[in-house]
Order: sequence, then structure tokens, then C-alpha cells
Amino acid sequence: MAVLQVKNLTKKFGVFTAVDDVSFEMKEGEILGLLGPNGAGKTTTIQMLLGITTPTRGIINYFDKDFFKHSQYCLSRLNFTSAFNNLQGRTSIWENLIVFAHLYQVENCIPKIKKLITRFEMDDLVNKRYFDLSTGQKTRANFIKALINDPKIILMDEPTASLDPDIADKTLTFIEELRRERPITILYTSHNMSEVTRICDRVIFMDKGKVVAEDTPLGLTKRIQVAQLRLTFNDKKEIIVKYLRKEKLDYRFDGEHVVFITTEEKALPKIIFDLSKEGIWMTDIEVKKPTLEHVFLQIARGEKYVFE
Repeated sequence: MAVLQVKNLTKKFGVFTAVDDVSFEMKEGEILGLLGPNGAGKTTTIQMLLGITTPTRGIINYFDKDFFKHSQYCLSRLNFTSAFNNLQGRTSIWENLIVFAHLYQVENCIPKIKKLITRFEMDDLVNKRYFDLSTGQKTRANFIKALINDPKIILMDEPTASLDPDIADKTLTFIEELRRERPITILYTSHNMSEVTRICDRVIFMDKGKVVAEDTPLGLTKRIQVAQLRLTFNDKKEIIVKYLRKEKLDYRFDGEHVVFITTEEKALPKIIFDLSKEGIWMTDIEVKKPTLEHVFLQIARGEKYVFE
């Protein structure tokens, strides 16, 4: 069942079109990555999905209800977190969470807040001002706020930005645990492609306000057909050069015993087999395949990706 439907969503600022006729759906329990270079329209899209910005035109439906006609119903069932979003800095974490619990009309909120605080290992920080927290602590406080109303949908705008690797990994682990517990739906933006590959079921790429690609992470990486083969060998370099020239392959040597060969992925087994028949003793074989980051760079740059 689609819990979010976006149809022909458009936002213009004067003559500038920030979001241009964007359409997509999200199913219950799905994690959808919304990706694109800076200025692609991701944040503006999220702001419209939260009702912060009014679309120029388009339709947003949550749970089969028109967002603009049933905003209170929809907003009570979703939440938002971002590395760039701040709670009230001069008040404590506890006071912030109590305020948001009342705003969301959460019943019996005290036990729920205490449970979330313990889960995020923040028991010793509840009386500290939000302003005095570290970046990682603020991220955890934002997550608690985003879960306080048991949302069906969470919009996450670069939630791990500026976090050290350990805290970022814990954040992703929590997201994975959360979706195992219940069918929560997450719209996730990030510039970290390894994060997106790890947690997202499906990915949408935006560029200049438009959706330019949509697929699973694996499906998108398969759009780049080339791969790079790194061979380490003992000797007979001249035989390898002769073979590579005969086959008209793209290659470069790194010293006397390492060669990088770039070609279609399906051709790699034949190259290894052919060189083996030529008497080449290969001491190490490494295949570098395209990643989601390669796809991202190719879309962002508007040119064919080249292996370094």
C-alpha cells in the first residue's frame, strides 16, 4: 500500500524552478533514498512534504488523504529529523521533548520519553541544554524527537552529516533496528552513497529539480557497464602488452608487475582465461565494479564515469 503519493510536484521562486514536475510513491515499510547534487531540489521537496513550503502546483497524499486538506491528520502521523535542524538551544533535552510530546498530543508521554532516552544512551544528558551538546548528542536528541509520536513516516534530511564514523554507524544501525521492529517508512537524503546502499530499498536521483533516475541501488550501478580489472603478475609483461593491444583494450601499467584493465564487466573472465593460457602467472586479481557513488558522480557531472 502506498503511504505517500507525490504527483507533478512543482515549486517556482519567480522565474527559477526549484522542483520541476516530480512524481513518486512510497510503500509502507520502504526506505527511499532521495539523492542529488547540491541545488537539485531535495530540501525544497522535503519542505513541501512537511508543509513548510507551499507548492506552486502538484499533489501530496499521505495515507490516501490530501495533505493540504487534512494536514493535521497527516502531520500527526509523520516526523522529521536532520543534522541541520535544531531544537530549542537554551532549554534542556527533557524540556524540549516534553514540549514536542504535547505538540503531538502524545498520551502518557513521560514513560515513552524515558524509554527513548535510555535507548539512545542519553540518561546522563537529559538536564543539559541542547545548545551545550556535541554534534552526535544533538543528532540523538533529534532522533528521539522524531520518534516521540510513533510516526508512520519519517523524513530524514542528511541525518548523519558532520558525524564521526562511529556515531554515523550507530545511527544507521538504529534505523535498521527500527524497521525490523515495525513497518516504518523513511525518506532518506544523504551525500554518503555507502549509507544509501546500506539501508535504502530504492533510490531516486534528482538533478536541476527533476527526477533523472529511479531504481534499486543495485539496478542503478548496473547502468554503468564497465569494470576495472587489477592484475598483479610475476613476469612476461611483453606478452600481456601484446595481448591487450591485440584485443584493443583500455589499460595502464602501475610499475612492472601491475596492470589495470578497464572494459565491460562481462569480458573480464575471458581476459583472465586468455592470459592464463598465455602462461601468465597472476599472483593477485582484483575487480573494481561501479558503486552508487560512481552513478551519482556520473549524473552530477553529466558525463561518462571514468575509473581512476
